Amino acid sequence: MESNQFGLFATSTAQIHDAPAVGGAVQGVPSIEKITFHLLRMEDGEILDKKVFSNDFVNLTHNMGVFLYDDLLAIVSLRYQTIHILQIRDSGNLVNVRAIGEYCREDDELFLNSNAQGMSLSDRNKLHQVPENRVENHMHQGQPNMGNSFLSGIKQRLLSFIFQGIWNEETDDSLRIQRLRNKFYFHFQDYVDLIIWKVSRNADHHPAFVAIYNMDTTEIVSFYQNSADELYMLFEKFCDHFHVTSRNSMYMNFVSSHSNNIHALEQLRSIKDKASNSSQFVKKMLASLPFSCQSQSPSPYFDQSLFRFDDKLERNSNRVSFGGGSGNLYKNEIENRNIGLIRCLASSTVEE
Repeated sequence: MESNQFGLFATSTAQIHDAPAVGGAVQGVPSIEKITFHLLRMEDGEILDKKVFSNDFVNLTHNMGVFLYDDLLAIVSLRYQTIHILQIRDSGNLVNVRAIGEYCREDDELFLNSNAQGMSLSDRNKLHQVPENRVENHMHQGQPNMGNSFLSGIKQRLLSFIFQGIWNEETDDSLRIQRLRNKFYFHFQDYVDLIIWKVSRNADHHPAFVAIYNMDTTEIVSFYQNSADELYMLFEKFCDHFHVTSRNSMYMNFVSSHSNNIHALEQLRSIKDKASNSSQFVKKMLASLPFSCQSQSPSPYFDQSLFRFDDKLERNSNRVSFGGGSGNLYKNEIENRNIGLIRCLASSTVEE
């Protein structure tokens, strides 16, 4: 938070890679017995509150599964495909705001449970009307399994968005049916099997799709493939908008990007022109989305209006060891655009 009053730390037990998928968990996702988020007061180090996830999986590497925006904290449960939204109060409490996944609106669970009870009552009334020898064969039909009857709310929103997008592409009914058959129903199971996943930039697995979700209206706003030229053009022109920084963060106005700095834009386009495969270049650039909330450094040495540096050196640098040991300080050559070449020692590095 901007006041620097609190610190947020996470601890976890070891991963269980062959954990069975029970209780709606995604098959193949590891399990961690206990993941704890601690809210500390920085002044004296006192733990003010904590949030515990049991038998779940949150990707803590490079903060991939956690996002902080002002006083709102989003934690992604990969195992149960749920986005937990918490608020950090000034009193030092972590307060649950909502959970997006199985349900999207706050009253979805109440509505579905009420509807299930109504269906159960209606089916029980029908059982009294059938012959006695047929009751046994139908006795379980009045007990719908809510866990298997519906896809999650967020998944239904996504399928509806894809369906409507394909439907609106054509006005002729016969062409609509053909397009839906080829582009929606043929890939229906692939869409159903999609999971919310956030990968690190140096991983070999790139996200296949990027979705933009409106938490207020619970609607999918946009849905792009990871090689979409339209998404890349938005990324190139409006890169700063993909970094959701604090409204009160003045120092982030000085962070260079290819959407606010001509030198960074020229460097990006130079790399793009040298790429042998345009589609692979777009995939590589979009693989960094969505950005982590701690993926930018406001250091003036990274201001490309003042300095020019090799971004590969900064990205590929490893952890720095201080006070002896085998590690060496990472030396980054930076060319001052006005006063020539200088050499500095980076006290910290961006971890990839």
